[in-house]
Amino acid sequence: MRAISSELALQIGVSLGSLVSYFIVILLVLVILSSAIKVVREYERGVIFRLGRLIGAKGPGLFLILPMADKFIKIDLRTVAFDVPHQRVITRDNVSVDVDAAVYYRVYEPTKAVVQVENYLQATNLLAQTTLRDVLGQVELDDLLIKREELSKKVGAILDDYTDPWGIKVMTVAIKDVSMPESMLRAIAKQAEAEREKRSRIIMAEGELLAADKMAQAADHYMSSPFAIRLRELQTLTDIAREKNMVVVTTTTQGEEIARIVGMVKSVKTEGKEAR
Repeated sequence: MRAISSELALQIGVSLGSLVSYFIVILLVLVILSSAIKVVREYERGVIFRLGRLIGAKGPGLFLILPMADKFIKIDLRTVAFDVPHQRVITRDNVSVDVDAAVYYRVYEPTKAVVQVENYLQATNLLAQTTLRDVLGQVELDDLLIKREELSKKVGAILDDYTDPWGIKVMTVAIKDVSMPESMLRAIAKQAEAEREKRSRIIMAEGELLAADKMAQAADHYMSSPFAIRLRELQTLTDIAREKNMVVVTTTTQGEEIARIVGMVKSVKTEGKEAR
């Protein structure tokens, strides 16, 4: 009986050992499969290094790698919006301003973004700040305020040339705001007021010049036709009479002409009374 019980115990021990071994093997297989199976989304790519050598980029979807031999780096291909912090810029005419901008870029070559630069996000952000200060420091304040769109395109083109070897495409650069000290704002307001005053004086002078030309032309016509100036004088006196003025001033010295004028004035007044 003792021999049978010991043999049974031995068989049970062997069975338990086999089960534990199987469990360990299955667990190892699951661990290896979980580390070997990789899934990346539609907007991601996986850059794979095998024993230190670049294999390439895979994805999207499901793929396998060799555990312990392959290193997997996930890269996001979506557009990154980077808000450039306040940049103190000294313009070409020695004016200090604070500039806010935004940079939009994306990775179009995942392998270059991993191999060519250590941290492509940090490198692109720092390069954007430096390029913005360099470009805006070469223009005057008036150009910075007026040609903001052109300067944004110039900064974007320069930044795109620098980041192209990194597999990064700069979509656009937008200069959002330009802040200036209060003293500079007051100076700009005075300059704008002086500019408006200048334009108004020029317009008035042009109007005076045009009026003088017309008056000179009228004088030439009057000189060629003496009766025309006389008719104009009479028309002026008629207008004065309509306003019921008590005194009529005339430059003529001829009695007959004065009598005719007085008679004309009296007739106009009489017609006015009858009309009432």
